Amino acid sequence: MATIYPGRYSSRIDGPFVVFLIGMRINRLLAPHKWLPTLRAMPPMIRELYANPSLGFLSAEYCLAWRGVTLIQYWRSFDQLLDYAQARDAQHLPAWKAFNQSAGNADASVGVWHETYQVAAGHSECIYANMPRYGLAVAGTHEPATGHLREARTRMQS
Repeated sequence: MATIYPGRYSSRIDGPFVVFLIGMRINRLLAPHKWLPTLRAMPPMIRELYANPSLGFLSAEYCLAWRGVTLIQYWRSFDQLLDYAQARDAQHLPAWKAFNQSAGNADASVGVWHETYQVAAGHSECIYANMPRYGLAVAGTHEPATGHLREARTRMQS
């Protein structure tokens, strides 16, 4: 069980970073032979990334929804994210090829999506109240939040 930290905490990451959201949506529930391989493809990639910190991957959080899953990833840089996505010796390209062969454009049983956000240094702010370490608090520091909520602008620029 995750340790709960009572009180208010914040997080900080030195320098710029990237937030990468990636997910899948089950469009045909009765086609598990299409969406289950897509669902199973992500965990090996995440294990590979955690095992190789030099790739620039910082951390990830899974979010489950009724018809799919979203993975929030934190990366040191956009270039490192692209390098991993295009690396011929990594897990990503074979998984992407398998998806395209099985359920790509010709079959709408499962959808995949991603969004990428580059965050400049000092342009993020977060508060965690009575939470385990989560999100940026895993990718960066985890420290007590000081001041009032109305001081978010100060935390953002620190």
